[in-house]
Amino acid sequence: MAAYSVNEVVEFAVQIERNGYAFYHEASKRKDIDPKAKEFIEFLRDEELKHEKIFLSLRDDKELQNLELTQDWELVAEYLKTIVDSRIFNTEDAAIKKAAGAKDLMEVLEFAISFEKDTLLYFHSLNDNFGSSKTRDVLRKIINEEVSHVLRLNDYKKTLKA
Repeated sequence: MAAYSVNEVVEFAVQIERNGYAFYHEASKRKDIDPKAKEFIEFLRDEELKHEKIFLSLRDDKELQNLELTQDWELVAEYLKTIVDSRIFNTEDAAIKKAAGAKDLMEVLEFAISFEKDTLLYFHSLNDNFGSSKTRDVLRKIINEEVSHVLRLNDYKKTLKA
C-alpha cells in the first residue's frame, strides 16, 4: 500500500482541526450549557481554527515542499492512516452529530478529551517522523497547546463533579 505524501498528511491535520472546530462550534450552541461553559467551549473552538491556519501555512511554505522524511515513512504513513480512520469523528458531520447528540455537558467534555487525545497521537507521530526542524518546532508548539487543552478539559470536567 502506498504511503501518504507529506501534503496528504498535512491535509489530514487540517481536516482534524476542522472537525474539532465543527464539534466545538456545535457544542457552543447547546441550550443546556451555562455562559461559563459556552465561553470555555468557544475558546477551544477558536484554538482549532488557529491550528488549521498554521497547518495551511505549513502546506504553502516553499521551504517545506520537500520535507525530509524518516526511512520508515511507509510504515508511519500506514500508522497515521489507522489513527485517522479510528478517530472519534472522521468528518465535520460526525463531529456535529456527536456535539448535538451528547446527553449533557459531561459527555461533551468526554468526547472533546477523546478527540484531543486522538489529535495528540497523530501530531506526535508526525513530529517523530519529519526531519525538518522548522516543521518539528511548529508541531511541538501545537502538541503543547493540545496537551493544555486536554488538561483544561479534564480540570473543567472535575468542577462539574464537585
